[in-house]
Amino acid sequence: MLPSLTKSECQVENNKFTSCTPQSQVILFFISLYRVAIGQGGHKPCVQAFGADQFDERHPKEYKARSSFFNWWYFTMCAGCMATLWILNYIHDNLSWVLGFGIPCVAMIIALLVFLLGTITYRFNIQQHDKSPFLRIGHVFIAAIRNRGSSRPIEEEAGGILPHQSFEQFKFLNKALLAPPKGSKEEKTCSLSEVEEAKAVLRLVPIWATTLVYAIAFAQVSTFFTKQGVTMDRTIFPGFDIPAASLQTLTTLGIVLFSPIYDRIFVPIARNVTGKPSGITMLQRIGSGIFISIFTIAFAALVEMKRLETTQESGVVDDPNATVPMSIWWLIPQYFLFGVSEVFTMVGLQEFFYDQVPNELRSMGLALYLSIFGIGSFLSGFLISVIEKVTGKDGKDSWFANNLNKAHLDYFYWLLAGFSVVGLTLFICFAKSYVYNHKGTTSR
Repeated sequence: MLPSLTKSECQVENNKFTSCTPQSQVILFFISLYRVAIGQGGHKPCVQAFGADQFDERHPKEYKARSSFFNWWYFTMCAGCMATLWILNYIHDNLSWVLGFGIPCVAMIIALLVFLLGTITYRFNIQQHDKSPFLRIGHVFIAAIRNRGSSRPIEEEAGGILPHQSFEQFKFLNKALLAPPKGSKEEKTCSLSEVEEAKAVLRLVPIWATTLVYAIAFAQVSTFFTKQGVTMDRTIFPGFDIPAASLQTLTTLGIVLFSPIYDRIFVPIARNVTGKPSGITMLQRIGSGIFISIFTIAFAALVEMKRLETTQESGVVDDPNATVPMSIWWLIPQYFLFGVSEVFTMVGLQEFFYDQVPNELRSMGLALYLSIFGIGSFLSGFLISVIEKVTGKDGKDSWFANNLNKAHLDYFYWLLAGFSVVGLTLFICFAKSYVYNHKGTTSR
């Protein structure tokens, strides 16, 4: 939209186009992108936490509605993204990039105004402690380390009131309940609730770690799934080939279609069977999604084996640009099933990390959930780099050769499926011993 500061046209030097955009506009463009990233970093974990805070977890009806809130929040976000991508992609390609960026800008301004208009109706949590939750949790660990050599009975110090199941986990933190030794500068003893807070945060670590495998599999949807599609027959009808990247909307479509089914059909049926307000527990929901993702990756491996077999039969193995005579519709199940798995695992993780952290750390809890997929992407890249180096030795074609007809994505998918089985097994082990932080739920 900004006019160029120079009248020069794009020039060709050494058969390469040089940028004809003024340096100031390039700088402004990247500053804008970084500001969007910073805004998303603050918006994503906070908007969900703030929305869920509008429900009173001590009220049974509102607590049940809060679980549905996470389902419908994710449904709305995915439906909006899918519709927006279809509309804006057309505008970018056929009308104007200025208009394509301008429409979201206007939409965000309207959204901000609507948000501000509702200020007087919002609920806000009142801080129950004067001390920061980080200081409280840090104090528990310091006190436990300080009293690690003490042999005094903890039950007497705590007045004999200890939750048995939670007391048996991370017993070293129970030492924080002991009064500081005489002459110590530290006068205050950690309360039982502070020790329980520290244990609640520590219990999240194995759940966080075991779901990283799901995040690694998730990273393949926008990368190798698309690379598979590029090589296949993408003709929908004569004269129209669907872009391979467009199939990613099928994952979103799976979420949009299955979310209402989960909330309106699955949950009521499960609620009648289990008696739990949300039908199944948060950890059961997360584990179900991981289980579905294993079959999704296995199916992707089978499709890739079929694709490689087709390249052999059609004699296009040595031509990386050849279209494999196999319809791109073979990829639909793996995209769609991954969308279904997200309804279980993604939404389950959001609710879990919101609900199981101390009240003052709920935004941080959702940021912890987001970090699973950020670190999972890095781990995916690291794993691919290692496999590329190992399998591409001595001039051989690696599993990720540029000519995908000579590569072996099927081996990689089977490896991911194996990792996912191990990850799910560990997840189940930790989930069975997990003790819920009893704020809004009392079921395991």
